[in-house]
Order: sequence, then C-alpha cells, then structure tokens
Amino acid sequence: MSHNTLIHQIVRPAVRMAATTGITPNQLTTARLATGLAAAACFAAGAYGWMALGGLIFLISMLLDRADGELARQTRQSSLAGHRYDLASDCIASIATFLGLGVGWAHDVGFLGLGLGLLAGLGIGVLFVELNVLKVASVSGLEFFGGRLTVDPDDALVFVPVLIWCGLAWPMVIAASIITPLAAIAVGVLGRRQASSGVTLDGDL
Repeated sequence: MSHNTLIHQIVRPAVRMAATTGITPNQLTTARLATGLAAAACFAAGAYGWMALGGLIFLISMLLDRADGELARQTRQSSLAGHRYDLASDCIASIATFLGLGVGWAHDVGFLGLGLGLLAGLGIGVLFVELNVLKVASVSGLEFFGGRLTVDPDDALVFVPVLIWCGLAWPMVIAASIITPLAAIAVGVLGRRQASSGVTLDGDL
C-alpha cells in the first residue's frame, strides 16, 4: 500500500506536531483499535443516532490508521512488532465494523442481518489475511496528478460513514456480504494459479 494517499496527506501536519510530544506509534495504533471497536459498538445499537455517531468515530479511526504508520516513519520508530500490531488492529477493526452493522440490522430483520454482517466481516478478514499476511497478491493504488496523490483500495472504506449518514447502511451490508467473500475467493484462486506458474500476481483488484 502507498504511504502518500489522500488520508496520509491529511494527517501528516498533525503527525508532525505529535512527533514532538512523545506519543508513540503503538499508542496511536491502540487508539485506532479502540475507536474502531467503539464505532462498531455504535453501529450495533441499530438506532440512526447511534449509527451516525459511529460513522464519525469510524472516520477518526481511519485517520488514526494512517497516522500511526506516518508517525513511525517520521520518528524512525518502525518495527516488525509494531507493524504486526498495526495489521492485527486494522483487521480486527474492519471485521468488527461489519459485524456491528449486522448486529444493528438484526434489531429489525433478525438473524438475516446478523448473518449478512458476519459474511461481510469474514470476507474482509480473509481478504486482509490474503493481501497482508499471506501476500498471495499485491494491490496497487490509483495515482492521480502525476503520482502526487494516490488512493489505495482500502480508502474506499471512507464511504462507510457516508452511506450510513445517507440512510443506506443496510444496502451496504448486503453488497459487502456478496462482494467481499467473492473477492476473497477470487484472490485466493488467482494467487494459487500464479504461484503454481511461478508468477507473482500484481496489479489493481
């Protein structure tokens, strides 16, 4: 993934100031995980007001997700343990988001909402492991303005709160419950085929 996405550029000035305070990247990662789980808890409440609040917390969590790595690079505090903690936190927060949405929808439609949220969460979790742990595929971001701005695929999560605020949370859960498992299967199949032929899968997915 790129280190110069739009969200990186947004958080960079604040990270420069944070770098002088003694805050560590792992502390930001912990805050990212805590806010991600808090957003999921708000989504699970099901009421629009709580879900709207969850959307705001979710955005803060996304900013923290970029800020921890940015701080590690600026202060040269990068480490393998910190990188693994960051990956685990991202995965847990992403899965919890759709589980929370599923629980929230279950207040109206019962186990159907919970099942679809679970499917979406598991699909995202498997994709995350495939791309970031097993590295069966490499996903490139889209570059704009001559490479001065990059948008990574996971930047699309910014639409989660937008859709919630627009009252489209449940269509989003339905779409995610279909798209993410299919994408995980496709990445796994393509990765295995490329591995068997000795070629690394690289490109936009």
